[in-house]
Amino acid sequence: MNSLLLRPTATRVVAQNTGGTTEITFALDYTPNTNHTGIYVAQEKGYFDQAGLKVTIQQPPADGADALIGAGGAQMGVTYQDYIANSLSSSNPLPYTAVAAIIQHNLSGIMSREEDHIVRPRDLNNRTYATWNLPVEQATIRSVMESDGGDPSTLKMVPYEVDDEVSGLKAKMFDAVWVYEQWAVQNARVQNFAYNYFAFAAIDQNFDFYTPVIAVNDGFAKENPDAVKAFLSAARKGYEFCVSNPDEAAEILLKAVPELDADLVKASQKFLAAKYIDDAEKWGVIDSARWQRFYTWLNNQQLLENKIDPSAGFTSEYLG
Repeated sequence: MNSLLLRPTATRVVAQNTGGTTEITFALDYTPNTNHTGIYVAQEKGYFDQAGLKVTIQQPPADGADALIGAGGAQMGVTYQDYIANSLSSSNPLPYTAVAAIIQHNLSGIMSREEDHIVRPRDLNNRTYATWNLPVEQATIRSVMESDGGDPSTLKMVPYEVDDEVSGLKAKMFDAVWVYEQWAVQNARVQNFAYNYFAFAAIDQNFDFYTPVIAVNDGFAKENPDAVKAFLSAARKGYEFCVSNPDEAAEILLKAVPELDADLVKASQKFLAAKYIDDAEKWGVIDSARWQRFYTWLNNQQLLENKIDPSAGFTSEYLG
């Protein structure tokens, strides 16, 4: 994950339109992985082309996809509800809005070495945690520890400086790390690494927030609403394909990004096939009550720089 977001000033974003085709730069949040497979499928299968779009998939700069989207360097991209909370609570919020949920439920949690017996938040007492240095992230860790009877003052936080959480745990660079079950936990299984994992959503329903989501630059959306709708329609086809054809979807991602570990991609893709849509009526849905519940919790726990409107930061108007 990336470090604290930069706060650019609002930028007017003009879509490039050539011969009836709208160009969109889509910024990933991280190195390509199975969270993004539906986008790669839509690209490979021609869904974007059929929608009148020319989409360029871009990996994020050092300061993150959020800053890039907010500044208009990318019209759309991937972020997280908690990252948006960081932005909304700042003195200069980024001009971007979530428009679709990539995965319906929060699959993130804390992974550690099995031998360390970290199976619940209070077990993080006197441990070392790899942090992304985000205010909401760190405040959430401290809050769940305290609520579970732990002492967050005993937790040592060190910078998150690895691309492979399993390797970091093996090397004992840290004792615990916030991961995503669909990737890091599948990686541990592929590597036969003995691990413990507890999910945030299992601790409290407030933690079943949306992560990851697709976001759009507000200026671009205002000037090109039909292009945003077309993008999400094509992306939905891509993710629906992933649900029905996980093996072929994995091959499409591997074709686009051959340096990825094939065993990990295939395992992760099979795991996610049941998670992209899950219990929602269709891909991409953001439930207003669930979104607001997390932001209300953040406000009540005083975990933000400033209180935020619980209903801010997302819209469903572009999702058909």
